[in-house]
Amino acid sequence: MRKFDKISIQEIPKRDLLLIIKALEYTGTHTNVDEFLDLKNNILMELSSLAESSKDEFLEYLHKS
Repeated sequence: MRKFDKISIQEIPKRDLLLIIKALEYTGTHTNVDEFLDLKNNILMELSSLAESSKDEFLEYLHKS
């Protein structure tokens, strides 16, 4: 098996990406494990940066899909 440090998410549908973000938020909130919330925030920060938008604008974009 090939090993890798990074993966690309360009083939993940927007609907699935929104589901992942919501799942991380729910899990982090209900388990009090901050790493889930940190991961959600890191994903949103990276993707909103790529889209040249704010986190809120990017989330709104995902919700409209």
